[in-house]
Amino acid sequence: MTIPLLGPVNDFVFLKNNLAFILVWPVLCAILAGLLWGLTLSTVSEDKRLLKDSALKNSASLSRAYAQYLTRTIEQIDQISMQVKYDWEAAHGNLRLEDLRKRGLFTAAQFAVVAILDNSGSPMTYTALPSRWQDRILANQLSFHKNNNSSALGIAISGMEDQAGKRLVYFTRRLEKEDESFDGIVVISVDASYFSSFYDEQSLGKSGLLAVVGDNNMVGTSRVGDQVYNASKQAFTGELVLEADNGTIRVSGPSHFADGQSRFVSWQSLRAYPLTAVAGLSEEELLSNHSNDWSSTKRYTIAGSIFLLVFALAASIMASRLAWRKHQAKEVRDTYRLATEGTDDGFYMMHALRDMQGKIIDFRFIDCNARGAQFFGLNREELIGVKLSSMQGEGYFKVLLGIYSQAMETGFHEDEYELSEESGLNMAWARRRLVRSGSGLAVTIQDISAKKESERELEMLANRDGLTGLHNRHWLLNFLPGAIASAATENHQLALLFIDLDGFKNVNDTQGHAAGDNMLKSVASRLQSVLRPSDNVIRLGGDEFVVILQPVERDSKPARVAERIAEAFKQPFWWAGEKHQVGASIGISMFPRDGRDSETLLKNADIAMYSVKAAGKGYYDFFRPELYAKLRARFEMEQALMQALEQNQFVLYYQPRTNTLTGEMTSMEALVRWIHPERGLISPAEFIPIAESTGLILRLGETVMEQACAQIAAWKQLNLPQIPVSINVSARQFHAGDLHQKLIDCLRKYNVRPDLLEVEITESSMMGEDNAIIAELASIRALGIKLLVDDFGTGYSSLSQLQRLDMDILKIDRVFTNELDKSSEGKIFFRAIVSMAHALDMTVVAEGVETREQLELLRALHCDEIQGYFISRPVPAEQIPALMKKGFLLPDEYPRLETNLLSTV
Repeated sequence: MTIPLLGPVNDFVFLKNNLAFILVWPVLCAILAGLLWGLTLSTVSEDKRLLKDSALKNSASLSRAYAQYLTRTIEQIDQISMQVKYDWEAAHGNLRLEDLRKRGLFTAAQFAVVAILDNSGSPMTYTALPSRWQDRILANQLSFHKNNNSSALGIAISGMEDQAGKRLVYFTRRLEKEDESFDGIVVISVDASYFSSFYDEQSLGKSGLLAVVGDNNMVGTSRVGDQVYNASKQAFTGELVLEADNGTIRVSGPSHFADGQSRFVSWQSLRAYPLTAVAGLSEEELLSNHSNDWSSTKRYTIAGSIFLLVFALAASIMASRLAWRKHQAKEVRDTYRLATEGTDDGFYMMHALRDMQGKIIDFRFIDCNARGAQFFGLNREELIGVKLSSMQGEGYFKVLLGIYSQAMETGFHEDEYELSEESGLNMAWARRRLVRSGSGLAVTIQDISAKKESERELEMLANRDGLTGLHNRHWLLNFLPGAIASAATENHQLALLFIDLDGFKNVNDTQGHAAGDNMLKSVASRLQSVLRPSDNVIRLGGDEFVVILQPVERDSKPARVAERIAEAFKQPFWWAGEKHQVGASIGISMFPRDGRDSETLLKNADIAMYSVKAAGKGYYDFFRPELYAKLRARFEMEQALMQALEQNQFVLYYQPRTNTLTGEMTSMEALVRWIHPERGLISPAEFIPIAESTGLILRLGETVMEQACAQIAAWKQLNLPQIPVSINVSARQFHAGDLHQKLIDCLRKYNVRPDLLEVEITESSMMGEDNAIIAELASIRALGIKLLVDDFGTGYSSLSQLQRLDMDILKIDRVFTNELDKSSEGKIFFRAIVSMAHALDMTVVAEGVETREQLELLRALHCDEIQGYFISRPVPAEQIPALMKKGFLLPDEYPRLETNLLSTV
């Protein structure tokens, strides 16, 4: 029997009225389980206590036995020492211990060295060469016997190790002359580890403890299991304090023993000798059997508890069923009243109609509320008594009969469903709740059409781009995995087109965001116009779009689509009466060739798109592995560039400029070079473009400025000629602002005169009518720093712009220098530039001078200065002093002209 649930309120009422009857068995079983666990824990605790008491007694017994063993061992050593004393004194000092050893007296392995020391401590005779006679402990023993005429055996534990790494225990006895004056001592040194041979695993276990402790609680030897400790390391991590002659305690492992194990430790002092025997049993070993017994007992107890739990559950179920039968009749009566009072839901009482075999064949409305009848377009009196089959279409009735019949069997059914035209109800979506009531069903129907419409609108908002109406990134990430799975199942390809707009940022920046939004709407419409209705267009965000094409048989299909898109974007877009040209760069990735998951396909299409951007924009390209390698190489170069800036891998080379006529060095250009620790010298052509695009050119420019000023200061310290150095300033560095302030700070930092620093600026840096550019250049020039126009002729400067900007020096690009001796047009063009610059009172510098012929032509054209390989290649800073001292840099066949002759030339 299954108990149907009529809702939280009814469940609470049912439980409130029958809780005591249902819970009597669980409570009784819980009490029995508590008693079982209490008895088990009590028994285990008592067993553990008895085991610990037994361990304390056993350790005490072991310490006493160990003390007896030590006493017997030392008594033997005592007798040997007395024998040596007697023989020495009887022989009046003529005894040789080597002879006694040969006769077998000291052959046991435990005797390290047996020796006789005179009254000053020097060895007189010994069985083996002593390793150390400066031991403080042994010196104390000598002093003790010298000042005490007692013939008792002395015992001392050495705090040091001998050459063999052994710790020794010294047994000493006083020697006397015939007049009973002090004559020295007998020393018998025994390896301390010998006293731990008493260890028996049968009694002490694998982690038992033996130790011998002397005066002042000094540990002579200690052993745990098979490990015998030496002088430098003992089984104890701290000082062992034994306050009584004997005792037994439990000692905590982590704070007292090297292996961290707790032990039951007993000690027993030797009656005849100043030593204490210590024995200990490992608590972990002793309790291991107890733990096994406890584990077995715990399993039985858990099994018993589970049995009680199962019994309680079964008893509770039986009690619940009995209580439910009593509650059911009342619940049926209350259901109709609760369902029909003050609600917008339709409520129906349905009676099941059965055939002769008892099978349900239909349902009849025996009651309903007004709202329920309204759902069918009837009033309450018209609906009561009608069969369900007469209100539905034949196909829909069969489905409905199956659901209602199932609810009669299970007692409960609830679902949400979209209604068909055959349902007879005037709503789109409904929530249905069926509860068995006697021989029929209590049916509740709620109209949720408005809620479903809201959910549909919310889902559309979540999956649609609010600006363009296209699918958005959220939709793509949910749709694409299924599309990939479908392509894999049906064994066809899928194409992903990643589209990025070219020139959109200019529209957004110059015309405002309203124009940008209008542009994006137009882009969305244009994309949809060149695609099939079945193709999916997605706006990822910003000016990035994705197109999904499937199925795809070969590469030619996405290529044709990409061509149509690129061609469509060649037509301008219009906004506020103005046309704007925006292109499209398209990267294509194919499933399964370029990836088998969404992330990989999107990434590879993005890489292909960036390759189009790098190649000139406005077209398409398919993903190729080498594109990723190229992108990876660029990324690695960016990382290496950042690391180079942090590790100061950049140095400056200097290329001189000379006067065209005199050959005198007039200035030099600082050129940055990257000295890579593995690749060596890297060409600026490789890293300058990357530095420009990543913004690292700003840090690089500051590095060049710092190094140039520092080098000028260094040359000044060497009393070398003060020659100006020019540094290159990129367009990005120039437009970042505050360049003049950075120059001021750098000049002050290194105490460099402004006239020794020149700034070279490309034509593109000075483009525009921005007053800020003019103000920045004026601020730099006001400092006394000369301004140079670099690579003139390759940009877009005009005569009026040069006049307005008031520059000092014009450097003509090497392209025009190379044309001088090749065509007459080259000479004419060069002469025009020189004339224009001189008219503006600017000095003219020709770059890239490499031949004598070029020099002669430049002299004839009245070019002021030259720079190029004909004079000098760029050289490191350490080679510049020689050039400064030389002064005249033209080849030797050119005569040196005196300065006073220049006016006549």
